[in-house]
Amino acid sequence: MSVMTRASQPLPRNVPARQGPSSRRSRRPGDLDFRDRARAFRDLEQETHDLIVIGGGITGAGLARAAAARGLRVALLEARDLASGTSSRSSKMIHGGLRYLAQGDVALVREAATERQILRRIAPHLTRFMPFLLPTRSTTGMARFRAAMWAFEKLGKIPPDERHEVWSAAELAEREPLAAIQGSHGAVVYFEFLTDDARLTLANARSAAGDGARILTYAPVTSIELENGRAVGVHCESVLEGESLGAFVRGSVIVNAAGPWVDAIRALESADETPRLALTRGIHLVLPRERLPISRTVLMNAIDKRPVFAVPRGEVVYLGTTDTFHDAREYWPAIETADVDYLLEAASRSFRTDPITPADIVSSWTGLRPLVSQKGKSPSEISRRDEVWTGPGGILSIAGGKLTAYRRMVERVTDTVVERIENEQGRGAFAPAGEERPLVGGDLPALPVDDEARSGHRQPDRLAELYGSEAAEVAADGGDLRAEVRQAVRREGVLRLEDYWIRRSARAFFDVDAGLSKLEEAADEMARELAWSETRRRTEIEACRRRHESNNVLFERARKAARHESAASPRQDEAS
Repeated sequence: MSVMTRASQPLPRNVPARQGPSSRRSRRPGDLDFRDRARAFRDLEQETHDLIVIGGGITGAGLARAAAARGLRVALLEARDLASGTSSRSSKMIHGGLRYLAQGDVALVREAATERQILRRIAPHLTRFMPFLLPTRSTTGMARFRAAMWAFEKLGKIPPDERHEVWSAAELAEREPLAAIQGSHGAVVYFEFLTDDARLTLANARSAAGDGARILTYAPVTSIELENGRAVGVHCESVLEGESLGAFVRGSVIVNAAGPWVDAIRALESADETPRLALTRGIHLVLPRERLPISRTVLMNAIDKRPVFAVPRGEVVYLGTTDTFHDAREYWPAIETADVDYLLEAASRSFRTDPITPADIVSSWTGLRPLVSQKGKSPSEISRRDEVWTGPGGILSIAGGKLTAYRRMVERVTDTVVERIENEQGRGAFAPAGEERPLVGGDLPALPVDDEARSGHRQPDRLAELYGSEAAEVAADGGDLRAEVRQAVRREGVLRLEDYWIRRSARAFFDVDAGLSKLEEAADEMARELAWSETRRRTEIEACRRRHESNNVLFERARKAARHESAASPRQDEAS
């Protein structure tokens, strides 16, 4: 979430609500239909909330869900779209944190391993079973990793059919031939889960709304209101084009869950607050699967011995991730040549294929990790544990943590919020913690762990993976791109074309052409739903195209150079 630091004053309510066509489907409690913006701002001002959450990433959305489920009156404010920062640009993994076992953080591993099983129950469509392959180079390496796996499986209470396998060198060459490079001793295969991080965040936000939480996007917090030194509310303002909307939102407890912008919110509470975050940058590179036709996630060692990976997803494979300090709070940190070289060197060394080059990359993403600073430690050494601080105005700020364990993290914060309200207001009628109801779309059984899943050959079902139990409804509405857009606007809180292209559909990352060929059609349908003018429709398309060009400038430059070299080669041959 970004922060506008200028002084905030109540804004005139002089902009009419956007009115799109009426929905052909009835509205439900968990639906996020944000088309009536003026009403949304007014509603926030008319109630005193138990909890105001600043930030609509996985932590903020998860916290809103946990608190609303316990009966708290919750308001969530997000500066842009839900999951528009770190929570749409992770490595998309629900994993047990095996590498933290090597660091001796047993408690973190146990928590993560337990939580991933819970996520399978409450969001089975967002926890896709995936075999992870670790080629080994020696008998000693094989024995060491198997010992770690046995400990991990015991700590995490891993079911028997999900425990690791051991392959010989011959089996590796047969089953995943590209990973059977010279010197391979065999491989260990273990099982983790992939997710759609943005949709996991969305499912939490919609579940929170289903329990009564009020959610407002594109409304950054601009100032914090103090009474007798205590934070009692926040001012927020719309940043959507053509709007002049704002609200003062009052609440008993305020939680700052703004991810990389946590320190910026802390500075609004008190300008004297010392920064607490260390931001690190992680990049991911996407290439066509035909360029690297693997069936399983393959773990590789980078040049500095850090583990990196290649992950197959549909028609693409993505490589990740880096871990370097990043000084600036940015929504879209630039990808640097050194980042690209780091991953491509590892991939070229780890597979029996021609070296992968920047010209092979069709898309990419970069995210910032909001870690708690630890002096003297490298990015990879900094603990991923979460911490909560109380500011001088009483605002709770949370940072750190892992996607896999977000539930436990937000439950601890919710306990603190409930305790404060009970102590200060004498209220004690909140529901107990620990309920594990399915998230929106999650009320369906998990897919079986069968041979198809264990081999990595299960064919994806796009609608089922996006929508879970709501897939049949989208299919009945046509099941095509336009049906996805209608679902995104009417149920999922979309207000910009980028919201659909990047975060609701993941086309920007996982279509072979980065979803660029779908922008016109998506914008046509969105214009109908949101009553856009033709000028606005074109503006939205161009904004997405510019975003793609900016994110991938290094790779387009490499492709142009490769085309130029290819065109020049015949003339050089003739001259010789």
